[in-house]
Amino acid sequence: MADGMVVKNSFLLLVLSVSLLHGCHGRKGESSEIRKDTVSEPDSTLLFNGVDLDRWEITNFGPQGPVCVSGGSIILGMGEGCTGITWKRDFPETDYRVTLEAKRVSGNDFFCGITFPVGKEFCSLIIGGWGGPVVGLSSINRKDASGNETTTLMQFEKDKWYRICLTVKPDSVRAYIDDVLVVDFVKGEKRLSVRPEVELSKPFGIASWYTTAALRNIRLEKI
Repeated sequence: MADGMVVKNSFLLLVLSVSLLHGCHGRKGESSEIRKDTVSEPDSTLLFNGVDLDRWEITNFGPQGPVCVSGGSIILGMGEGCTGITWKRDFPETDYRVTLEAKRVSGNDFFCGITFPVGKEFCSLIIGGWGGPVVGLSSINRKDASGNETTTLMQFEKDKWYRICLTVKPDSVRAYIDDVLVVDFVKGEKRLSVRPEVELSKPFGIASWYTTAALRNIRLEKI
């Protein structure tokens, strides 16, 4: 009788152990699925990771100032002319949107000059140029941002972030600063070009001119 009870109890313990083992495996699998579902995918639109200049290079303008990453921003130090960064990967020719935030830290000239392609041509969106207030495209039929149909005057505060949105389509360029439309350009038969000072920024680059600037949240989206 005692031997029968021992066998019975051993059998029950074996069944209980197997059940618990399966139960734990089941919970582990469910937990793994939950963790997998809650992991966010990397943001493929970001061109700047907030840590270093991966996929960028410091543009060798010659008299440029120092460039570094600090506090999640790219700092373009004041130089004797342009200081900037150039994208080293493929970049679309059209049907894209670039967004970023920029601010003038010190100096009195453009703190964000974005050079970009429009099809097979290139031009630059200048923000805060010609002594501080000029916004526009350089160049349209060889006329700079200070003297063509895109010329706009704005006041920019130092150490204030401005949101910039640039949209490029085959025959048009639009730009917003803090949701205000500042450029609404239709290309037609007009020719686009860049000034010699930012030739090295092609195909896509961002520069400042005799000004210390900060950049962050640089994104590229196909549209």
